[in-house]
Amino acid sequence: MLQDALNDAMVTMRNAEAAGKTDCVIRPASKLIGRVLKVMQESEYIRSFELIEDGRGNLYRVALVGSINNCGVIKPRFAVKRTDLEKWEARYLPAQDFGVLILTTTEGVISQTKAKQIGVGGKLIAYVY
Repeated sequence: MLQDALNDAMVTMRNAEAAGKTDCVIRPASKLIGRVLKVMQESEYIRSFELIEDGRGNLYRVALVGSINNCGVIKPRFAVKRTDLEKWEARYLPAQDFGVLILTTTEGVISQTKAKQIGVGGKLIAYVY
């Protein structure tokens, strides 16, 4: 039973990485999952992804690199000020400058490093390391 599509997508990727697979299929597809995958691709945690339209909710085929140790969603989606990002990095990531927090802002879905550069806050939605 589908409760949280983003959580299901992160668990699918984590399990495929743990099993040593080179790709995985994420179903159903959504715009939020696509944007999170884009941030993961920019951070080089996945190689590529493509949207495949099958007429039943669509799906993403994700090519894995093998560099994901852990990933997951952050619930509840905490609102974060740009000055508090380091506190949340310490809470969800294992070491400084290791891993990525993914947040949704007025600028779109971006990583915490880009949010610091732009100088915006937002809501935490996921982490990857």
